Amino acid sequence: MLHSVKDLPAVALARELFRRWWGLELAFADSKGYVLDHAEGKVVPSENELCRAALFSKEGFRRCNESVKAVADHLRAGAGAGRGARALAVASASASAERTYLHTCHLGLDVLAAPLRVGGELVGLLFVGGALGTEPSSSARTELAATMRELAELDADSVTSALASAPRMTEADRERARDLLAMAADEVEAHWRIRGLGDKASAEAKPHPFTEIVGDAPAIRELLRLLGKVVASDSTVLIHGESGTGKELIARAIHYHGSRAKKNFVVQNCSAFNDNLLESALFGHVRGAFTGAVRDQKGLFEVADGGTFFLDEIGDMSAALQVKLLRVLQEGTLTPVGGTKPIKVDVRIVAASHKDLYAMVQRREFREDLYYRVNVVKLTVPPLRERVADIPRLVDHFMAKHSRGLAIAPRITDGALDALVRYPWPGNIRELENELERAIVLGGDTGVIDTDVLSTRVMASAGAASHPTAGAGATIAALEGRGGTLRQVMESVEQEVILAGLVRTHWNKSQLAKELGVSRSYLIQKCTYYGLERKEPGA
Repeated sequence: MLHSVKDLPAVALARELFRRWWGLELAFADSKGYVLDHAEGKVVPSENELCRAALFSKEGFRRCNESVKAVADHLRAGAGAGRGARALAVASASASAERTYLHTCHLGLDVLAAPLRVGGELVGLLFVGGALGTEPSSSARTELAATMRELAELDADSVTSALASAPRMTEADRERARDLLAMAADEVEAHWRIRGLGDKASAEAKPHPFTEIVGDAPAIRELLRLLGKVVASDSTVLIHGESGTGKELIARAIHYHGSRAKKNFVVQNCSAFNDNLLESALFGHVRGAFTGAVRDQKGLFEVADGGTFFLDEIGDMSAALQVKLLRVLQEGTLTPVGGTKPIKVDVRIVAASHKDLYAMVQRREFREDLYYRVNVVKLTVPPLRERVADIPRLVDHFMAKHSRGLAIAPRITDGALDALVRYPWPGNIRELENELERAIVLGGDTGVIDTDVLSTRVMASAGAASHPTAGAGATIAALEGRGGTLRQVMESVEQEVILAGLVRTHWNKSQLAKELGVSRSYLIQKCTYYGLERKEPGA
């Protein structure tokens, strides 16, 4: 799990900055404090001769690991970062508050760590160690000399020399180091959250027969629970939900998992026709009922006899048609347009609307008696923005659906998935499916869905996703000596890099995006954010 996040952009940047600014190495450890590099057979000490000497001795190596284990024990015990005598809270940014924990190792050096949690449980930690926070007292120097003589046979002069060259951290340095750790830890947790959204819920959810319904968010699990009861009855059902949430899918599940599954399932959108056409479509007509009625025509209620009739957007039905529908529900009979003889039908009605029918009743826009007839059981389908945990699973589902027959099965990048998760989806699942089908087509033969093939509305709303820049290593030196918070410093350098690139490429954003290793849409967003859009002459 930890191996998959070692090279995330924020982690890579933090690692480089720790090396450049303080000569420290950023490392991962698991929840028990076992250092990941050690599991791979690597020992990577900081630029501190004391650390180097200790790590390359058997007893020193053990004690160094015990120090990391002590940090993990503290965090795992529930104390959390930000609690305890030496816990350091980031006061300047609430998002980073209580994010880091400071520990003193067996050599009296700082170990600064940020916990990595999933579902509130510690799964690992990011840490750096080997810097001096305060100058050691004479007694501490004497004790350190004795320890180093025991561990690595260093004499007093060597210890004094090592102390003189050891990395130092002022309070300002610590603040910046905490920001770096918090930034990297936040990206790691965001990566896991995006890639693993809904996994815990999926593991806990009981199997259900409605395999056509994708999702395990709490609202969906409640819907499935009610659905299991609804299919066993023959009652009228009202499905409420925004456009694009999948109301027809729920109606189909009610029919095909119920006792009427072998009979017809008929669908009619009540807003699709005017009154005359809708009346004829629903109830049929007899020959001569109106101009063009050259023969008797069955209505959809007769077609659905014995089965299920899904009336979508029932809130758009006129008052006159509401009366005729009420008769079908009350008496089980209908009269075709132009006819005089009632026809008996046995139909289960499943109605749906994105409107608040009860509010329409209060405004006298919908019949109260009809409302209570159709609202025997009400199912509410949540909008996609309220079931964000299901987006990764829905993405996989629609990618599989729309990639059948393709030579290369498409895959989606973390940046693109992050953008999809952040977008509010006003069009709900229908909009998500459309977005993915479009992205698969635009992705072409590469088989990769990245942010550059997502629509501008998704990228603009989702905000800039994290992207590694090709020239990041070259710009590190520009960060040194600048004031302000870490975010302000990074944005300042980013703005300068983009502006210089725009001038160099004569504002050719496609070329610059390739040079920087980002998508063109991402670069355009950054240009807008920093006000770097080129103004035409005279503007």
